[in-house]
Amino acid sequence: MAEIESTRNAQKSPPAVPEAWIKTELARHEKRPYPMDFISALFTDFSEIHGDRAFGDDHAMACGMAFFHGEPVMVIGNLKGRTLKERVERKFGSPEPEGYRKALRCMKIAEKFGRPIFTFLDLAGAFPGLGAEERGQGEAIARNLLEMSRLKVPTIATITGEGGSGGALALAVADRVLMLENAIYSVISPEGCASIMWKDASKKQQAAAALRYTAIDVLRMGCVDDVLSEPVGGTQNDPAAAMAFVDDRLRHHLAELTAMPEAERLEKRYTKFRNIAQFYTVG
Repeated sequence: MAEIESTRNAQKSPPAVPEAWIKTELARHEKRPYPMDFISALFTDFSEIHGDRAFGDDHAMACGMAFFHGEPVMVIGNLKGRTLKERVERKFGSPEPEGYRKALRCMKIAEKFGRPIFTFLDLAGAFPGLGAEERGQGEAIARNLLEMSRLKVPTIATITGEGGSGGALALAVADRVLMLENAIYSVISPEGCASIMWKDASKKQQAAAALRYTAIDVLRMGCVDDVLSEPVGGTQNDPAAAMAFVDDRLRHHLAELTAMPEAERLEKRYTKFRNIAQFYTVG
Protein backbone atom coordinates (compact mmCIF):
# COMPACT_ATOMS: atom_id res chain seq x y z
CA MET A 1 0.00 0.00 0.00
CA ALA A 2 2.84 2.37 0.85
CA GLU A 3 4.40 1.81 -2.57
CA ILE A 4 1.06 2.46 -4.31
CA GLU A 5 0.52 5.67 -2.34
CA SER A 6 4.04 6.81 -3.15
CA THR A 7 3.42 6.20 -6.85
CA ARG A 8 0.16 8.15 -6.73
CA ASN A 9 1.87 11.11 -5.04
CA ALA A 10 4.61 11.08 -7.64
CA GLN A 11 2.01 11.15 -10.41
CA LYS A 12 0.24 14.10 -8.80
CA SER A 13 3.38 16.20 -8.25
CA PRO A 14 4.00 18.79 -10.98
CA PRO A 15 6.85 18.12 -13.41
CA ALA A 16 10.14 19.86 -12.69
CA VAL A 17 10.62 23.20 -14.43
CA PRO A 18 13.40 22.90 -17.05
CA GLU A 19 16.49 24.94 -16.28
CA ALA A 20 16.18 26.54 -19.73
CA TRP A 21 12.80 27.99 -18.76
CA ILE A 22 14.19 29.32 -15.48
CA LYS A 23 16.88 31.08 -17.51
CA THR A 24 14.22 32.40 -19.86
CA GLU A 25 12.27 33.99 -17.04
CA LEU A 26 15.46 35.57 -15.69
CA ALA A 27 16.34 36.89 -19.15
CA ARG A 28 12.89 38.48 -19.35
CA HIS A 29 12.78 39.79 -15.78
CA GLU A 30 11.14 43.22 -15.76
CA LYS A 31 13.88 44.70 -13.55
CA ARG A 32 16.79 43.24 -15.49
CA PRO A 33 19.10 45.98 -16.84
CA TYR A 34 18.43 46.80 -20.48
CA PRO A 35 21.08 47.60 -23.12
CA MET A 36 20.79 51.34 -22.49
CA ASP A 37 21.47 50.72 -18.79
CA PHE A 38 24.75 49.04 -19.73
CA ILE A 39 25.61 51.82 -22.17
CA SER A 40 24.96 54.50 -19.54
CA ALA A 41 27.05 52.66 -16.93
CA LEU A 42 30.01 51.61 -19.06
CA PHE A 43 30.47 54.48 -21.50
CA THR A 44 30.85 58.23 -21.15
CA ASP A 45 29.85 61.21 -23.30
CA PHE A 46 27.30 59.22 -25.30
CA SER A 47 26.16 61.35 -28.26
CA GLU A 48 23.19 59.81 -30.03
CA ILE A 49 22.82 59.70 -33.81
CA HIS A 50 19.29 59.74 -35.23
CA GLY A 51 17.68 58.56 -38.43
CA ASP A 52 18.56 56.21 -41.27
CA ARG A 53 18.61 58.97 -43.95
CA ALA A 54 16.01 57.05 -45.91
CA PHE A 55 12.71 56.86 -44.01
CA GLY A 56 12.82 57.84 -40.36
CA ASP A 57 14.20 57.36 -36.87
CA ASP A 58 13.44 54.09 -35.08
CA HIS A 59 12.89 54.65 -31.35
CA ALA A 60 13.67 50.98 -30.67
CA MET A 61 17.32 51.45 -31.65
CA ALA A 62 19.90 53.76 -30.08
CA CYS A 63 23.22 54.48 -31.76
CA GLY A 64 25.89 56.97 -30.90
CA MET A 65 29.49 57.89 -30.33
CA ALA A 66 30.94 57.53 -26.85
CA PHE A 67 34.14 56.94 -24.90
CA PHE A 68 35.19 53.64 -23.35
CA HIS A 69 37.94 54.21 -20.81
CA GLY A 70 39.07 57.25 -22.76
CA GLU A 71 38.95 55.60 -26.19
CA PRO A 72 36.40 56.85 -28.76
CA VAL A 73 33.99 54.09 -29.83
CA MET A 74 30.61 53.55 -31.46
CA VAL A 75 27.85 52.08 -29.29
CA ILE A 76 24.60 50.50 -30.53
CA GLY A 77 21.76 48.94 -28.56
CA ASN A 78 18.06 48.28 -28.84
CA LEU A 79 15.64 50.01 -26.46
CA LYS A 80 12.70 48.36 -24.72
CA GLY A 81 11.47 51.02 -22.32
CA ARG A 82 10.27 50.67 -18.74
CA THR A 83 6.80 52.21 -18.79
CA LEU A 84 3.94 50.90 -20.92
CA LYS A 85 4.00 54.09 -23.00
CA GLU A 86 7.71 53.70 -23.73
CA ARG A 87 7.32 50.03 -24.58
CA VAL A 88 4.53 50.70 -27.05
CA GLU A 89 6.53 53.54 -28.66
CA ARG A 90 9.56 51.28 -28.98
CA LYS A 91 7.54 48.23 -29.99
CA PHE A 92 8.82 46.36 -26.92
CA GLY A 93 12.39 46.65 -28.16
CA SER A 94 11.84 45.12 -31.60
CA PRO A 95 13.43 47.35 -34.29
CA GLU A 96 11.95 48.10 -37.68
CA PRO A 97 14.02 48.33 -40.90
CA GLU A 98 14.91 51.94 -40.11
CA GLY A 99 16.53 50.82 -36.88
CA TYR A 100 18.80 48.33 -38.60
CA ARG A 101 19.65 50.80 -41.36
CA LYS A 102 20.45 53.45 -38.76
CA ALA A 103 22.68 50.95 -36.97
CA LEU A 104 24.48 50.10 -40.20
CA ARG A 105 24.93 53.80 -41.03
CA CYS A 106 26.59 54.28 -37.66
CA MET A 107 28.78 51.22 -38.14
CA LYS A 108 30.02 52.70 -41.41
CA ILE A 109 30.79 55.97 -39.64
CA ALA A 110 32.77 54.03 -37.04
CA GLU A 111 34.66 52.19 -39.76
CA LYS A 112 35.48 55.46 -41.52
CA PHE A 113 37.04 56.92 -38.38
CA GLY A 114 38.57 53.67 -37.10
CA ARG A 115 36.42 53.34 -33.98
CA PRO A 116 35.64 49.98 -32.38
CA ILE A 117 31.96 49.03 -32.32
CA PHE A 118 30.04 47.73 -29.31
CA THR A 119 26.51 46.39 -29.68
CA PHE A 120 24.13 45.39 -26.87
CA LEU A 121 21.13 43.13 -27.53
CA ASP A 122 17.97 42.34 -25.62
CA LEU A 123 15.14 41.69 -28.06
CA ALA A 124 12.75 38.90 -28.90
CA GLY A 125 13.18 39.60 -32.61
CA ALA A 126 12.73 42.22 -35.30
CA PHE A 127 9.32 43.92 -35.46
CA PRO A 128 7.00 41.71 -37.59
CA GLY A 129 4.44 44.36 -38.57
CA LEU A 130 3.05 44.81 -42.08
CA GLY A 131 4.70 48.20 -42.53
CA ALA A 132 8.09 46.84 -41.51
CA GLU A 133 7.79 44.03 -44.04
CA GLU A 134 6.71 46.46 -46.76
CA ARG A 135 9.75 48.62 -46.10
CA GLY A 136 12.15 45.66 -46.37
CA GLN A 137 12.69 44.16 -42.96
CA GLY A 138 14.31 41.03 -44.37
CA GLU A 139 16.60 43.00 -46.68
CA ALA A 140 17.67 45.33 -43.87
CA ILE A 141 18.64 42.39 -41.64
CA ALA A 142 20.42 40.58 -44.47
CA ARG A 143 22.33 43.74 -45.36
CA ASN A 144 23.54 44.08 -41.77
CA LEU A 145 24.72 40.47 -41.73
CA LEU A 146 26.72 41.04 -44.90
CA GLU A 147 28.21 44.39 -43.93
CA MET A 148 29.04 43.44 -40.33
CA SER A 149 30.91 40.37 -41.54
CA ARG A 150 33.45 42.56 -43.32
CA LEU A 151 33.79 45.64 -41.12
CA LYS A 152 37.45 46.50 -40.72
CA VAL A 153 37.23 47.72 -37.12
CA PRO A 154 37.01 45.55 -33.98
CA THR A 155 33.43 44.58 -33.13
CA ILE A 156 32.04 43.20 -29.87
CA ALA A 157 28.40 42.16 -29.36
CA THR A 158 26.92 41.50 -25.91
CA ILE A 159 23.63 39.66 -25.37
CA THR A 160 22.24 40.98 -22.09
CA GLY A 161 18.79 39.36 -22.07
CA GLU A 162 16.94 37.83 -25.00
CA GLY A 163 18.76 37.34 -28.28
CA GLY A 164 15.96 36.45 -30.64
CA SER A 165 16.16 35.34 -34.26
CA GLY A 166 17.57 37.43 -37.11
CA GLY A 167 16.62 40.57 -35.26
CA ALA A 168 19.43 39.86 -32.80
CA LEU A 169 21.84 38.34 -35.31
CA ALA A 170 21.71 41.58 -37.34
CA LEU A 171 23.69 43.20 -34.50
CA ALA A 172 25.80 40.19 -33.54
CA VAL A 173 28.03 39.28 -36.49
CA ALA A 174 31.02 40.42 -34.46
CA ASP A 175 34.61 39.47 -33.72
CA ARG A 176 33.56 38.58 -30.19
CA VAL A 177 30.04 37.68 -29.11
CA LEU A 178 29.57 37.79 -25.35
CA MET A 179 26.54 36.55 -23.44
CA LEU A 180 25.41 37.03 -19.88
CA GLU A 181 25.00 33.85 -17.87
CA ASN A 182 21.19 34.04 -17.68
CA ALA A 183 20.61 35.35 -21.19
CA ILE A 184 19.17 33.28 -24.04
CA TYR A 185 20.10 33.21 -27.76
CA SER A 186 17.80 31.44 -30.16
CA VAL A 187 16.39 31.30 -33.66
CA ILE A 188 12.83 31.52 -32.27
CA SER A 189 11.03 32.16 -28.99
CA PRO A 190 9.90 29.10 -26.98
CA GLU A 191 6.26 30.19 -27.45
CA GLY A 192 6.74 30.40 -31.21
CA CYS A 193 8.51 27.05 -31.32
CA ALA A 194 5.76 25.36 -29.29
CA SER A 195 3.09 26.84 -31.57
CA ILE A 196 4.81 25.42 -34.63
CA MET A 197 5.91 22.05 -33.28
CA TRP A 198 2.93 21.11 -31.12
CA LYS A 199 0.29 23.67 -32.16
CA ASP A 200 0.18 24.62 -28.50
CA ALA A 201 2.01 27.67 -27.10
CA SER A 202 1.46 26.38 -23.55
CA LYS A 203 4.22 23.84 -24.17
CA LYS A 204 6.75 26.68 -24.06
CA GLN A 205 8.74 25.06 -21.24
CA GLN A 206 9.19 21.89 -23.26
CA ALA A 207 10.24 23.97 -26.25
CA ALA A 208 12.73 25.93 -24.14
CA ALA A 209 14.47 22.73 -23.12
CA ALA A 210 14.54 21.44 -26.70
CA LEU A 211 15.90 24.65 -28.24
CA ARG A 212 19.15 24.50 -26.23
CA TYR A 213 19.48 28.26 -26.17
CA THR A 214 21.02 28.89 -22.76
CA ALA A 215 24.47 30.48 -22.50
CA ILE A 216 26.29 27.20 -21.89
CA ASP A 217 24.48 25.46 -24.75
CA VAL A 218 25.29 28.11 -27.35
CA LEU A 219 28.86 28.39 -26.07
CA ARG A 220 29.34 24.68 -26.73
CA MET A 221 27.99 25.16 -30.26
CA GLY A 222 30.41 27.99 -30.91
CA CYS A 223 27.72 30.66 -31.28
CA VAL A 224 29.24 32.86 -28.56
CA ASP A 225 32.82 33.42 -27.45
CA ASP A 226 32.45 34.16 -23.74
CA VAL A 227 29.80 33.68 -21.03
CA LEU A 228 29.76 36.46 -18.41
CA SER A 229 28.91 35.57 -14.82
CA GLU A 230 25.98 37.26 -13.08
CA PRO A 231 25.20 37.94 -9.41
CA VAL A 232 23.24 35.20 -7.65
CA GLY A 233 19.63 35.34 -8.81
CA GLY A 234 20.35 37.47 -11.86
CA THR A 235 21.78 40.81 -12.90
CA GLN A 236 18.80 42.68 -11.46
CA ASN A 237 19.87 41.71 -7.93
CA ASP A 238 23.16 43.59 -8.10
CA PRO A 239 23.44 45.69 -11.28
CA ALA A 240 26.64 47.45 -10.14
CA ALA A 241 28.53 44.18 -9.71
CA ALA A 242 27.26 42.90 -13.04
CA MET A 243 28.27 46.11 -14.83
CA ALA A 244 31.76 45.95 -13.31
CA PHE A 245 32.27 42.39 -14.53
CA VAL A 246 30.97 43.19 -18.02
CA ASP A 247 33.26 46.22 -18.12
CA ASP A 248 36.26 44.06 -17.27
CA ARG A 249 35.49 41.49 -19.96
CA LEU A 250 34.85 44.17 -22.60
CA ARG A 251 38.24 45.72 -21.83
CA HIS A 252 39.89 42.30 -22.07
CA HIS A 253 38.37 41.43 -25.45
CA LEU A 254 38.91 44.89 -26.90
CA ALA A 255 42.58 44.79 -25.95
CA GLU A 256 43.00 41.42 -27.68
CA LEU A 257 41.23 42.58 -30.83
CA THR A 258 43.07 45.89 -31.00
CA ALA A 259 46.42 44.13 -30.77
CA MET A 260 45.50 41.77 -33.61
CA PRO A 261 46.42 42.65 -37.23
CA GLU A 262 43.36 43.62 -39.28
CA ALA A 263 43.73 40.81 -41.82
CA GLU A 264 44.03 38.20 -39.08
CA ARG A 265 41.01 39.60 -37.23
CA LEU A 266 38.84 39.50 -40.36
CA GLU A 267 39.96 35.98 -41.19
CA LYS A 268 39.14 34.75 -37.68
CA ARG A 269 35.72 36.41 -37.80
CA TYR A 270 34.97 34.75 -41.15
CA THR A 271 36.16 31.33 -39.98
CA LYS A 272 34.18 31.54 -36.75
CA PHE A 273 30.85 32.15 -38.45
CA ARG A 274 31.51 29.58 -41.15
CA ASN A 275 32.09 26.92 -38.50
CA ILE A 276 29.24 27.72 -36.09
CA ALA A 277 27.06 24.77 -35.08
CA GLN A 278 28.48 22.21 -37.48
CA PHE A 279 27.58 18.61 -36.73
CA TYR A 280 29.11 15.46 -38.14
CA THR A 281 27.81 11.89 -38.02
CA VAL A 282 30.39 9.11 -38.05
CA GLY A 283 29.19 5.86 -39.62
